[in-house]
Amino acid sequence: MKNNLAFVFPGQGSQKIGMLKELGDAHNVVLDTFAEASSVLNYDLWKLVQEGTQDEINLTERTQPLLLTSSVAIWRLWEEMQGPVPAQLAGHSLGEWSALVCAGVLRFADAVSIVKARGSYMQDAVPVGVGAMSAIIGLDDEAIGTACTEAQRFGVVAAVNYNAPGQVVIAGEVKAVEQAMSLCKAAGAKRTLPLPVSAPFHTSLMRPAAERLTALVESTVFSSPVIPVIHNVNGQVQADTKIIKSLMIEQIYSPVRWVDCVLTLRDRGAEHLIECGPGRVLNGLSKRIDRELRSFATDDIGSLENALASIK
Repeated sequence: MKNNLAFVFPGQGSQKIGMLKELGDAHNVVLDTFAEASSVLNYDLWKLVQEGTQDEINLTERTQPLLLTSSVAIWRLWEEMQGPVPAQLAGHSLGEWSALVCAGVLRFADAVSIVKARGSYMQDAVPVGVGAMSAIIGLDDEAIGTACTEAQRFGVVAAVNYNAPGQVVIAGEVKAVEQAMSLCKAAGAKRTLPLPVSAPFHTSLMRPAAERLTALVESTVFSSPVIPVIHNVNGQVQADTKIIKSLMIEQIYSPVRWVDCVLTLRDRGAEHLIECGPGRVLNGLSKRIDRELRSFATDDIGSLENALASIK
């Protein structure tokens, strides 16, 4: 186990058609991992991501298993290539499930079933068109919180992703989100950017999804983590499986405290972060949180080989 190494796992928004093709063409473990997920889902997940449309993979109940599978496939490939074992893990939103699988907390097949249901329940919780999310750029957390509080007379709205200093996502009901965006602009935000998502994730509007998912999570066997996982809800490590289950339910309707997660990784000794999954979103956020952290991508052969060479 390499004490200064941590893995981070991306969430929704990192998916794109054709992703991981180069890795899949070169390494059977990637295709085998997708085949394992496909057997649980009852459709061909690899064919979907290579030959489908962006709209198809953006459907939340498909996006979530897809990103979980992609991250686990790269993790298994890293192991196969004898990459060093990280000392700690963290995942952004959905990515926390990927972290739990790689930490040995639950079986991959069980996680595929859970995140498929999680995506479906989250989508069902709020009708399409009722909810919205928006990124607020260049405004401090307190000012964003004040704007959301003032906008709540129009409906539910709250800060839901604390992604980096000066980069926070808000979510809730459409009119309330629009009002909060206007207030943030008036308070000095550099940009307010509506996000192309189908539901207001990590708000109180997601409580029905959390309630529906509870029985499935409770009936799934969880083991103590072999590698510590930093949790989104509080930015802390947890070893008790009952508490881990409750945190994963609470996470659905609670803010993602990603800044706290990355700072905890750093304070516990991380100097290198490997983004284990498609895209480079978390690489960019970590640089904004602490420029001293060295970040590496893994979603193509060149990036993966560079990460291995740099870390070893």
